[in-house]
Amino acid sequence: MTPTDLATGSLPPPQPRAAADARPGPPAPTFPRQGHVRRAPVDTRMTGTTGTALPVLDVVIPVYNEEQGLEQSLRQLHLYLADTFPYPFRITVADNSSTDGTLKTAERVARELREVTVVRLTSKGRGNALRTVWLASPSPVLAYMDVSLSTDLAALAPLVAPLLSGHSDLAIGSRLARTSRVVRGPWRGFISRGYNVLLHALMGAHFSDAQCGFKAIRADVARHILPHTADTAWFFDTELLVLAERCGLRVHEVPVDWTDGGDAGVDLFQTALADLRGMVRLSRDLTTGRIPVPELRAQLAPCVPPPR
Repeated sequence: MTPTDLATGSLPPPQPRAAADARPGPPAPTFPRQGHVRRAPVDTRMTGTTGTALPVLDVVIPVYNEEQGLEQSLRQLHLYLADTFPYPFRITVADNSSTDGTLKTAERVARELREVTVVRLTSKGRGNALRTVWLASPSPVLAYMDVSLSTDLAALAPLVAPLLSGHSDLAIGSRLARTSRVVRGPWRGFISRGYNVLLHALMGAHFSDAQCGFKAIRADVARHILPHTADTAWFFDTELLVLAERCGLRVHEVPVDWTDGGDAGVDLFQTALADLRGMVRLSRDLTTGRIPVPELRAQLAPCVPPPR
């Protein structure tokens, strides 16, 4: 199966190690096209210093006081990956200093399921959790999803396949795509669409859904741009995507089936205000040069012309 086949959203079966070693072949070809740089496919046979296979995919689940429902979500996700993902994987629970039994629940599940690991963070915030765990992860493909599993897991293969093949740099689930199927209240839908209109008008963004909790990124790209993100909370997603587009990276969008998980702990009004403040701060950072976009673009996408 070629990298182009992978980009359609299907994952190939794992190749036996002996067969792969017997046919090394030439390096994967590149296909230079204006506006895109093809990266090398991910090596799915990477091993660590101990000789054991490294997880190809690391799915991070940020949590704060999610004792209720956490175990069920972890087991559901683990079962799905074990049945459908053909390479080694890891599920990382990023506990944002929970004050209930979340940490104990996660650690109990981790003792039973070897692919589950737990990281305890002293500071709260989804952005802080993702930046910390992603930068420390040994996996070449990094993802995250909300603990409620609001997004149908059938979208996971189309999300990560373009990153494995080298076709794309980031991938996001979109609830606003024409073919997405979404169950949520009209007020939440209005807020999401209004927020994206602002992003398109004020920041020149092109992605359709900044805040869907279902994203993935190649680790080689993440190591370049994550240190230049500053938000520790919900605006982190937007900051990451805007920076990726400004650096000429390819963002792949996947229509998702999404059911509102409740998000009882999310204050929509305060989150909206924080997002507006984040847009102002990010615009200032881009204008003043705090984020070295030209240098990052030269490193990550040297053939891509800068946006006008």
